[in-house]
Amino acid sequence: MKKLSYILILITSLQSFSQDIVGKWKTIDDKSKDIKSIIEITKDHNVYYGKILEIFNEENKEYCKNCQGKYHNKKLQGVEILRDLVKDEDTYIDGNITDPENGKTYSCYLTLITKNKLKVRGYIGFSLIGRTQYWYRTSH
Repeated sequence: MKKLSYILILITSLQSFSQDIVGKWKTIDDKSKDIKSIIEITKDHNVYYGKILEIFNEENKEYCKNCQGKYHNKKLQGVEILRDLVKDEDTYIDGNITDPENGKTYSCYLTLITKNKLKVRGYIGFSLIGRTQYWYRTSH
């Protein structure tokens, strides 16, 4: 019986580590701490992408005026802000993230801290120079 308990604990632990980032994530405004948006992360042929599903902050611009390329002057809802991430053990690497407020694109990596908390790190050059946000899984 004791052995069965250990096996169940091990299986539960392994399941929590095999969680995926696919799903809906709420972003939090750095200053106000209010929910800013919902981002949907999808997977296509083992590559991960994320697009804006919903915007909550009325002060945010309705259009991506500073974005480059196909998203320039497009509605923020639907803009793909995460691109080309691939899973490497517990981290999703080699991707890019676009900040729709300034239109700039940065290198990024994502780390699933818990099944419901995602560390998002955007940076220029080396990951030491950059900004980290935490996104939270939602069923919204």
